[in-house]
Amino acid sequence: MYHKLTLKVNEMIADIKKFIFIQNNIDRILKESPFKMNYIIEKSGIKKPTFFRKLREKKFTPEELLEIAKAVEVKEWRNETKEEILESLKKAEEDFKNGRVYSHEQVMERMRKRIEAYRNAN
Repeated sequence: MYHKLTLKVNEMIADIKKFIFIQNNIDRILKESPFKMNYIIEKSGIKKPTFFRKLREKKFTPEELLEIAKAVEVKEWRNETKEEILESLKKAEEDFKNGRVYSHEQVMERMRKRIEAYRNAN
């Protein structure tokens, strides 16, 4: 019993050390991230001034660090099987046949609005 408890405590200590490392190096971690800071801030749900204050002071809560980590997590390319690709193409073809598509003009207008909203937010 004592051995199992010791292992759990050692795991907890290791986890806490990792948390402290991340907290103390979050500015460098974010700087080395392939994502832009505005994207990370938006995904974290923290207001921009608060985010930069917490970044400067290195005082993010564990929950905030978790949201930041989710935002900067690099998604691995998923190797789809031939069957999955064919199924995806079949679905796309059905969408097209059933009119579930956007015209080029609609897509461009949506992008213009998103860019404008982004500019206005900053």
